[in-house]
Formats: sequence, structure tokens, C-alpha cells
Amino acid sequence: MTTKSEKPDKPADQAADQPAPIEDNIVQREHTITLNGETIDYRSIVGTLVQKDYEQDKPKSSIFFTAYFKQGVADPADRPLLICFNGGPGSSSIWLHMGMLGPRRALSGDVGNQLPPPYGLTDNEYSLLDVADMLFIDPVSTGYSRPAPGEEAKQFHGLEPDLESVGEFIRLFITRYDRWLSPKYLVGESYGTTRAAGLAGHLQTRHGIYLNGLALISMVLDFQTLVFNENNELPYVLFLPTYAATAWYHGQIADDAAPDLETLLAEVEAFAQGEYAAALFQGAALPPAQRADIIARLARYTGLAEAYIDAAELRPEIFRFTRELLRDQRRTVGRLDSRFTGMERDAVGERISYDPSYPPLQGSYTAAFNDYVRRELGYRVDLPYEALTSLYEKWSYDKHKNRFAEVAETLRSAMTQNPALKVYVACGYYDLATPYFAAEYTLNHLMLDPTLRANISQGYFPAGHMMYVHPESLARVNEDVRALIRNR
Repeated sequence: MTTKSEKPDKPADQAADQPAPIEDNIVQREHTITLNGETIDYRSIVGTLVQKDYEQDKPKSSIFFTAYFKQGVADPADRPLLICFNGGPGSSSIWLHMGMLGPRRALSGDVGNQLPPPYGLTDNEYSLLDVADMLFIDPVSTGYSRPAPGEEAKQFHGLEPDLESVGEFIRLFITRYDRWLSPKYLVGESYGTTRAAGLAGHLQTRHGIYLNGLALISMVLDFQTLVFNENNELPYVLFLPTYAATAWYHGQIADDAAPDLETLLAEVEAFAQGEYAAALFQGAALPPAQRADIIARLARYTGLAEAYIDAAELRPEIFRFTRELLRDQRRTVGRLDSRFTGMERDAVGERISYDPSYPPLQGSYTAAFNDYVRRELGYRVDLPYEALTSLYEKWSYDKHKNRFAEVAETLRSAMTQNPALKVYVACGYYDLATPYFAAEYTLNHLMLDPTLRANISQGYFPAGHMMYVHPESLARVNEDVRALIRNR
């Protein structure tokens, strides 16, 4: 059964140069899926809701979403609601939707088994629809979400404006669909974890919406841990274990240095936060003999030549590392997932020109969603679906000028005021976008009261930023999120 809102004809007396008013546009359909031996009837709700300045009754934006509700539930309070989004900034929710959580998933393949176009779709046997309803949100300028006519998109493109816009959409959605008493969880990936932590505070203070949990997939809450500025030593320390994991995966570490990945990483973590961090702190005061020892250890753990590390002043930056590691093979390694390799025009460049781990996913996810949203969900528009549009350079951090943006303190405050709030963090060992050691550093510096530390759990996976492209990791990360929901 399909229902769709009808748009009224344009009034005869409406001025020719005035844009037609935008309206909600919703399509609903019924579906069935089998999960863990249980047949589940569910309803898809897909379309756009108009957000307004209610004081002036003025449309501000039209937000696209996809939701899935289990059928036959008498009381919505009996069903948890997962509220999901990706990051970017500038990403739609397509990746979590079609790769990890939704009832249908894109077929992309994994490293060594990548599928060719035109790809395909399959039921997601690991979907969480058995334990929760789901809402996927595309922020303004992503997916089919757009500013209202006459409104500038840039007003939504910033840390705080984004929290206000997405937070207002969440308020509107749970109001329209009677979900105020449902247990509520945010699931964010990458910058979506920044948004999720920020919303945990914003929803409490602005709307009185208290959450039950956050699932943070490939987390970044403090950008000082990731930005390779000339005056910021922290990323060199925090990326080193992922450099080592990458070198180990590609056979660039001597066997005697790496009996297995976990043993290697424990050794590298101790070196990184100990001798290496102390050496970087000393700078030019580092004694020559100690410098030589640090260079040798870095070469052992990264697979890079000692001469290269010496020339880099002990500081191999991420995009240099991804180009240098397999230079002798004329190959590069990925940033989102360093298991993937790519090719360049020549073998002398300093940095990669593209991330080889992104194209295998871009084509498959985009094709799958554009087919799925029209043919199975019944939402038909000619507007391009913006799966990932670059807003990174345009994103505003006005309240964080002269310092690194961070929402770790927002999360600490939200957990303090809401001691029931549980947090799960998923990390990929081969993620060079948001390395797992950076996530650990942030969590260890939350200054959280000891009584609340047990509210945080972590999962580690032998994959990258989007660990769910790895089949075994997909099964396990979803089981971890399922446990978060069940253990509220």
C-alpha cells in the first residue's frame, strides 16, 4: 500500500516570480524480512519534512529521511528508535543505511573481491530491525535535503547550525510519529560521531530529549587528534599504531617484529605514547643517539626506510605515508581503509591524488540506493541524490576559532547529567581517517567520573573506517550495537 501527499495547484493570484510553497512529501510502503529466524513485517516511511522558523511561519529547509517501523506494535514506547546519520561534513546517510543497519544493503564486495558495475542489492541479514525501529537523516545539502527557496545553504553548514537543524528535525519527527516515549539512540559515523556527541548535549538542553545511548562508528570528538598542523605533534603519536597495522597487513614488517597484529599493536602503542612522544616533545634537543634509535624503531613499525623517516624529521604525515609505503610496488594505500591499494600516474609523487578505498564503495552504494529508493520504497524525484558532497572546507567552526573543534566535553557533560546514557565506540584497525588510538586517547581524556566509565564500551575490527564492508566485521559490529540496545 502506498500513500503520497498531494501538492495543491498553484493559486491563480500567486505572483509569477514567487516560488511555490514547499510541502512535506511522504511515501509509505509495507515490506517483510526474516531476521534471526523471525519474520518481521515492517513499514517504510520515506520523503521530506519541511522545517520552519515557527515564530515567522517561514520554511527554512526540506529534510529527506528514511524510516522503518515494525508493524503490529501497539505502543511505540515498546520499540527503541535508532536515529542514524553519517558525517563528512557533507555526507548523506547512505553508508550506514545501505551498508550496515538498513533492511537492504548494497553489494560492493571487499578487498580482493570487489564487484564490478552494475553491483546490486540484497537483504541485510544483520539489520537491527528485529530490535529497533530506524530513522536515517540526510542533513541539508546532502541526499535530497535542500534549503527552502530563498534560504542560503551556508546557514546550515557549521558545527552549531548543524546541531540545531538536525536536532530540530529529530524533535519534529518524534513529535509527528509519537516517539517521545521510545528509547532513543543516536548512531553516527565519522563526523557523524561529532554530530552525535554534540546532539547528546543539544537535545538535552534545547528540547529536553534525553537519550539512552550513542553508537559511535569511527569516532572523532577532538580534531586535535587528527589534524597534522605544523605545531601539533599529537597525530604523529596517535596514527602510528594504524601505520603499523597497515604495514603489517601489506607484509612490510619483518616477521620477527610481528608475530600477530594484536601483539604488534600493543608494542607500538607503548612506544608511541612513551619514547616516541617524549622524543617529539624534545624537538631539536633530542640527543643524536636517541634520535637514531627512534628512527630505527619507526622504520621497524611503519615499513618506511630510515632515510625517509630521518628526512621527515621523525614525522611521517598521513598522505605521505599512504604514498610511500608501497612505492616500490607502484601502489598507494587507502585512507578510509588502508587494506585497499591504488595506482597513480607515476611513482615519484609526494602524496596520493585519490583515496583508493573510496571508489569501490561510491559506485556500488550510489547505484544501489538510487534504484532502491525509487523501485522498492516508491519515492520518485528527479533531483540528484547527493551521496557525498564536499562541505569540509566550507564548514564553519565559529565558536572554536583559534583552537581545535571538539565535542568531547559536550559528551562528558551529557553523560554526567544523564547517567543512564551508554556509549559504544567501534574502531577499525585499518582506519587512517579516524585511527583507533586517537579514539582511545579522547576517551581516556574525557575526565569522566569513575562511576560512569563503565557506561563506555568499545569494539575493534580488522577493517577500516567503514568496517561493515568486511563481512565478519559487519556481523560483529551490529551485534555490539544490538547489545547496546538490549542493555539499557
